[in-house]
Amino acid sequence: MRRKSYPNVFLECGYGEDEIRRRIDSAFQTMFYGSKGERIYHPAGTDMGYVEDTGNHDVRTEGMSYAMMMCVQMDRKEEFDRIWKWSKTYMYMDKGENAGYFAWSCKTDGTKNSWGPAPDGEEYFAMSLFFASHRWGDGEGIFCYSKEAKDILRSCLHKGEKKGDGKPMWNLDNYLIKFITDCAFTDPSYHLPHFYELFSLWSYEEDRKFWKKAAKESRKYLKKACHPATGLCGEYADYDGTPRNWMPDSKDRHDWYYSDAYRTIANIGLDHLWFSTDDWAPEIADKLQCFFSERGDVNGVYLIDGTRVEGVTSLHPIAIIATNAQASLASNGKYKREWVHRFWNTPLRKGNRRYYDNCLYFFALLALGGCYRVY
Repeated sequence: MRRKSYPNVFLECGYGEDEIRRRIDSAFQTMFYGSKGERIYHPAGTDMGYVEDTGNHDVRTEGMSYAMMMCVQMDRKEEFDRIWKWSKTYMYMDKGENAGYFAWSCKTDGTKNSWGPAPDGEEYFAMSLFFASHRWGDGEGIFCYSKEAKDILRSCLHKGEKKGDGKPMWNLDNYLIKFITDCAFTDPSYHLPHFYELFSLWSYEEDRKFWKKAAKESRKYLKKACHPATGLCGEYADYDGTPRNWMPDSKDRHDWYYSDAYRTIANIGLDHLWFSTDDWAPEIADKLQCFFSERGDVNGVYLIDGTRVEGVTSLHPIAIIATNAQASLASNGKYKREWVHRFWNTPLRKGNRRYYDNCLYFFALLALGGCYRVY
């Protein structure tokens, strides 16, 4: 059953309600309206806005959909609508084989860098739109949030049913999300069973059984992808959970615990918070926190068995601290409070690489503060 109350882990660890609320509000204000070296959000014209990946100087469906989720959780409708209109205006594709999807990367002026989609953007777009519909009510056109969410999910499953119509974002045989539409492997951090449970309630009727099954299969998959001793997973992985690179002979590595992979334990924590399905989430969260407290270093890069990769450092150490702390939504281990305190005492990141770290940072703030909720 879905959770009807949301524990405040910060409060449990001794922080005051007022200071927790101030911390969340301040982080939002900094990320959206802070100085040039702090903000990631930029208003565009009178009714649009975008979020910049400050490390790559582009606009990604990842960041735009993340920001929409932040805004609906914070009850910031104006910013939500601005970001959504920018996404629909510049990122949405209404022709070609990817019609119905969003271009994963654009320049800050709206020019598409790619005509291909990334499934993590679509699933966050859909979820944030459903929440917006339930929190604020549906409007007209693109602001009929629930219809927009349902249409996105329909494309995700039904693309390719007609010749030349592209491909779906989920493998329809095993119910698992793909890394991109044209591949036969996945990204463990894309697996959001807590979203799929809700999609199974709110999507078009004909798709609801699929989403219910997808939630079940993603939970089973995560148990394969996360190492049983360390809790670590690869950035990319085959459907049996084995870490993999982009292609077998590629020098571009993704078989290690690196940037994308940090999100996985945070997602497991949030799934446990919302649905509390079994005892595995607390076990794996404990193991990951134990690994980093006893053997690991947030500046290091590791194979999933815990072997350190020499000569490489993490690009987003603040993200590791944030997601290790968010694991405390599930963890009952001896390092649960240690990671919450370490996160609380870690400021938002500044500089060119702040975008990814601070997105995960803000989600952790919301979740640990009892403010990442189902609407």
